[in-house]
Amino acid sequence: MALDGCFLRLLKKEIEDRAIEAKVERIFQPSREELIFHLRGREERVKLFFSARTGSSRVHFTEASFENPQTPPMLCMLLRKHLVGARLAGVRMKGLERVLWIDFDAFNELQDLVRLSIAVEIMGRHSNIILVDGEGKIIDSVKRVDLAMSTVRVVLPGVKYEEPPTQSKLDLLEAKTEDILAAVENSGERELSKALLENVQGLSPIVCRELAFLAAGDADALLGERERERLAFFLKQIREQVEKGEGQYTLVSDLSGKPFDFAFMNITQYGTGAVTKRYDTASELLDDFFSRRDEIERMRQRAHDLLNLLTKAHDRITRKLAAQRQELAEHEKGEEKRVLGDLISANIYRLEKGAFYADLENFFKEGSPVVRVPLDPMLTPAENAQRYYKQYRKSKTAVSMLTKQIEQGEQELKYIDTVFDALSRARTEGELTEIREELQESGYLRSAPGKKRAPAVLPPLKFESSDGFEIFVGRNNKQNDDLTLKRAAKGDVWLHAKDMPGAHTIIAANGRQVPERTLVEAAALAALHSKGALSGKVAVDYTLVKNVKKPKGAKPGMVIYHDFKTIVAAPEEGIAERLRAK
Repeated sequence: MALDGCFLRLLKKEIEDRAIEAKVERIFQPSREELIFHLRGREERVKLFFSARTGSSRVHFTEASFENPQTPPMLCMLLRKHLVGARLAGVRMKGLERVLWIDFDAFNELQDLVRLSIAVEIMGRHSNIILVDGEGKIIDSVKRVDLAMSTVRVVLPGVKYEEPPTQSKLDLLEAKTEDILAAVENSGERELSKALLENVQGLSPIVCRELAFLAAGDADALLGERERERLAFFLKQIREQVEKGEGQYTLVSDLSGKPFDFAFMNITQYGTGAVTKRYDTASELLDDFFSRRDEIERMRQRAHDLLNLLTKAHDRITRKLAAQRQELAEHEKGEEKRVLGDLISANIYRLEKGAFYADLENFFKEGSPVVRVPLDPMLTPAENAQRYYKQYRKSKTAVSMLTKQIEQGEQELKYIDTVFDALSRARTEGELTEIREELQESGYLRSAPGKKRAPAVLPPLKFESSDGFEIFVGRNNKQNDDLTLKRAAKGDVWLHAKDMPGAHTIIAANGRQVPERTLVEAAALAALHSKGALSGKVAVDYTLVKNVKKPKGAKPGMVIYHDFKTIVAAPEEGIAERLRAK
């Protein structure tokens, strides 16, 4: 899965066709390694998306919506200063190297026309987005690289821009087909796909495997004379395809519908083992492929502080519980202290002060076996008995307190797990804000000083069943409480994943009998919005709202319920999209 040089070449043409002479209206930075340029051309307004994130570095037009931070990052402010109002003057690319240059004509502080360029480097974990002035000096970049990080190339403001090291491969568009075939043959008895990948610039692994499959009928085949002729034909074919800018943009998904790769040509190597989907443009393909995964990664970055907080709290509670359980096990032996006190009291007439121990018959056990009872020689027999009774009472009190503390710790651990679950499902900054507020109210997070504007209250997720029933799903613990205890009617149906963190789900019955199909769909939604979302099947409990109660002093989202039934549901991602209310 890689955006190769050929794909980038096709993106270059797409940007030229749609955005040359377009004016930069706005610039946003949704996350540390992502940028969005809003461009206004003569015929349309477009959003040009840049990413330097490892595993998803790219540049393309996007239709996706992004939630931007309330305070723009410094780099975003710098780019706005230099490029808002500038016009996109050209797009450059050296061969099939994965560096795309986007040139802008802008005005500086003296209102002189200057040329500024953005170098988009698509190079895995070394990917970067760099703003360069007309003299070739770096103004700033998404990732700064100093000598401590790399001795090959420095990327810092004020430093002369140096191109990334080039690969010693043959350029598919410039090299002769015979030269490419000779290089492949000289690779030895290597698999054809691997030989292509090592010797030809601009081709990703999936494209190399497809070429091997087309030439030999097997992606892992070797190069023979017959395969050599067929490979030459297909190399020329994709060369013409790239030169003309006519890509066959293909998304490849597994049989469950999960995308796992893409290419600029038709993919046939998987046969019936995969599903392919064609797109009209390269941008539409990349937008669809990366949008969902990037949304999750973007939220993970924003929720990093909360994840650290919850992880530390979870570890602290776990260690505390382990120590308390160990102490409880020791104090549960306190009954032995009472027995020793009773044995001393029963034999007090036989004992004298100054003894270090006494061998006494334990009449509490069958056969009255002799047990050696340690004594304090400085105490009288009666005082020794009282000492054991005191230890017994202390252990009894400790058992009672520790049992209660362990129960509270276990409940707290369950609560932390519910917040973890809500955080894993958070998709917007508003949801993160509500989780932060909940943790502040629960005492896990200190409130920031200063008066802040109250954020807008988010509604629960809303769906509509196939039978026309409204289904509501809580986004977090606070919403779960509000949804179940305040909004829902007594006769509505309440659902929750069994014995695991998850969202409260409500079917608004409105006095009607809830059909079986609606119940199954709501159970699937409850399973999807739970810790078991990645499982094949999840048990879901359901009952009437009137049977759900919140214990006094319970943490947010924690309830008890009775008179319930259980249904097994499949947490399929597609059901949420299908039932999402318009």
